[in-house]
Parts: sequence; structure tokens; C-alpha cells
Amino acid sequence: MDDRLTTDEYEALNQIGKASRGERPSACIARNSKKLNGLKFISHAKDGHLMLTEKGQQTLFLRQCIEGLRAVSTDPLTALAADVSLFLGKKGHITRNDDGSFEITQRGRESLADIDASAK
Repeated sequence: MDDRLTTDEYEALNQIGKASRGERPSACIARNSKKLNGLKFISHAKDGHLMLTEKGQQTLFLRQCIEGLRAVSTDPLTALAADVSLFLGKKGHITRNDDGSFEITQRGRESLADIDASAK
């Protein structure tokens, strides 16, 4: 089975991560929960609610990092979440300028090129 997720499946993961206990699942979650559960991105708790697995949490974080890297490549003044900017900075994909803006490094550009090439 292919681990590539659609935009709708990513949205379902995001909604599951933000949902509170006892909250009724949305139609988006209902449409995608079988595949996400089969791929081990989510699991059912004993009380029946859905929760993200570690794999699901990592997948969402990596997607946020890729989206952040793309955003910085088009607009250096993009606001990034603290954990995303910290991760991208530690990995050498972005640097922070004195004025608070971000700059994508050569390594970051190469990573984006690799991501784009593998998406085809």
C-alpha cells in the first residue's frame, strides 16, 4: 500500500490531532479514517475516539516543515511556528537574518528540489 497521502487525508490527520475527546468526527475524518488506520497514522483508543500515532504526528510535522520551507523560499518574512523554524534551522535549511526574516540556504533549495522531483 502506498504511504503517499492526499490533501484530504492530511486534513483528516490535522483534524484528528486537534480534536477534543468526545468530539464527533467530521465527514473528512470519516472518509479517510480506514486508510489512515491501515497505514498506522491513527489508532482507536479504548473509549473509541481516534488519536494520532507517533507516525501520524511525525508526518504532520514534516508536512509543516516542507510547507514552511516553501513559504520561506517565496517570502522571507513568512512567520513560521517556533518548532518548525527551530528544526529547519538546526538542519541547515534556513537561516535567520538580523532583521528577523528567514533565508533559505543552498541545502534547503536542494531539499525542495528533491521533494519536488520525488513527488512526480
